[in-house]
Amino acid sequence: MTETPNPNIIDADTLTGEMRPIRRVVLALGSNLGDRMTSLQGAVNAIADTPDVWVTSVSPVYETEPVDAPEGSENYLNAVLLLDTTLAAHRLLDRALAVEDAFDRERSEVRNAPRTLDIDLIVVGDRRSHDELVLPHPRAHQRAFVLKPWHDLEPEAELPDAGPVAELLEQVDTTIIALRDDLELEIP
Repeated sequence: MTETPNPNIIDADTLTGEMRPIRRVVLALGSNLGDRMTSLQGAVNAIADTPDVWVTSVSPVYETEPVDAPEGSENYLNAVLLLDTTLAAHRLLDRALAVEDAFDRERSEVRNAPRTLDIDLIVVGDRRSHDELVLPHPRAHQRAFVLKPWHDLEPEAELPDAGPVAELLEQVDTTIIALRDDLELEIP
């Protein structure tokens, strides 16, 4: 059994003595190219293997029709990870991008182009940011494929500046997502 870090304590970096708060993070995972399940499980494994990151739970897997994607795009597999970390938001973003790259994510000028792996930072503690990393994620409140798996893990969760996830979920089209109870992601 693993111990979940207490979000109310401060972790002192053993090398520098720097004090860093432990923050709760919500990550959304998606894949609609290649072996989608292998990409999602690989992302879970890579994130869990990141120093100063503790994955605490992973949602059920959902199959989702593409949203605002180019014509002919395949369905996504989506899931949400909850984790605790002492990493700064930008370092966590750098790690997410590196994991995407490891799974041959091709970046395109085409909005919502198909991808082998997509990792979005939805919430990083109570951090607000409006630079190249916008937090909380600016479209999370509109995305059933984020809200439903997150709600499965934390029915009482709130998306900062938007409201309770349960209420937000009532306002989005959930007919585009379907639970894939034949698929399961595991925390290593």
